[in-house]
Amino acid sequence: MKAVCWHGAMDMRVETVPDPKLLNSRDAIVKITSTAICGSDIHIYDGFIPTMKPGDIVGHEFMGEVVEVGRDVKRLKVGDRVVVPFPISCGQCFFCKSDLWSLCDNSNPNAWMAEKLYGHSPAALFGYSHLFGGYAGGQAEYARVPFADVGPIKIPDGLTDDQVLFLSDILPTGYMAAENCNIKPGDIVAVWGCGPVGLFAIKSAVLLGAERVIAIDRIPERLKMAQEYGGAEIINYEEVDTGEALKEMTGGRGPDACIDAVGLEAHGMGLEGFYDKVKQAVRLETDRPNVFRQAIVACRKGGVVSLAGVYGGFLDKIPMGAAFNKGLTFKMGQTHVQKYLRPLLERIQNGEIDPSLIITHHLPLAEAPHGYDIFKHKKENCIKVVLKP
Repeated sequence: MKAVCWHGAMDMRVETVPDPKLLNSRDAIVKITSTAICGSDIHIYDGFIPTMKPGDIVGHEFMGEVVEVGRDVKRLKVGDRVVVPFPISCGQCFFCKSDLWSLCDNSNPNAWMAEKLYGHSPAALFGYSHLFGGYAGGQAEYARVPFADVGPIKIPDGLTDDQVLFLSDILPTGYMAAENCNIKPGDIVAVWGCGPVGLFAIKSAVLLGAERVIAIDRIPERLKMAQEYGGAEIINYEEVDTGEALKEMTGGRGPDACIDAVGLEAHGMGLEGFYDKVKQAVRLETDRPNVFRQAIVACRKGGVVSLAGVYGGFLDKIPMGAAFNKGLTFKMGQTHVQKYLRPLLERIQNGEIDPSLIITHHLPLAEAPHGYDIFKHKKENCIKVVLKP
């Protein structure tokens, strides 16, 4: 089969690799009909995710048709059309039973690696390094899906791939980021980053009752989509000081909740941005937490800072004194996708949200390297790339 394989920073290749096979009686094989490039994949593309090996198959947003099932898979059958969540979860451990699916105790065969870095291992992830299990990803023609009775959700007739594909990751991620804000009527929510996750966080904040959402970015087409798709007020941080603008827009109090939908490769301005780039380049810090710092300082006293953007390691110059003395609550983590699949599928069916509207590019799988290039460098007004194997 053809698959997108990592060979180093800025080096994605479409190669012929062996077809996946059933390795466990709870596995299924899915013939992929749609797969997407995620902002988290850009961290791999840029070389910031450790334990990648040349030839690793990437991608964790995918869906398709079940073509083979293990003998212990009872909930799926050949021919079912499914969306596959990006965390791999067993369904039986304490965390899965507590709806904390991305913290599964049993799916990561390389848990010892994660334990050294994080103290405990989260769930395994598709196509996201050996630290998170070393599972082949979904930017391919076929994928092996472990615990197939637990993760995939069957898609009813009448819905297109484009409408439901993002149930695999970014729609639940944006929704969980908003849900973590504990939104109450009248709340003002600020969202840093108007990429796909940020756009869904904006839309979700509105669905959950926010009175106003303020979107922060520097890319004109992203800010325009935040206005048109999410109904947000906008701040271009290259034109105004974000902190001062947020004070002015909130009567000096600050947003009730702040969502960081950017993560470890935040684009910084001035001396602070230069500081982070230099320290990351020489590995004195692993992540550039510019947005996280801004969110802490901007958030109102007693507010919530919700992290949807990925952080991987160690951050510098976090204003913890501000966070402590303002009484802030932090909420974060990989998304518990399985928790949100059915509620969000119902919202799609009811017409409350149309995820397909953020797609700007459909490309054949063979053009995946081009897709990475335009998504990473924000060329061709690119916001979201869907690949068709």
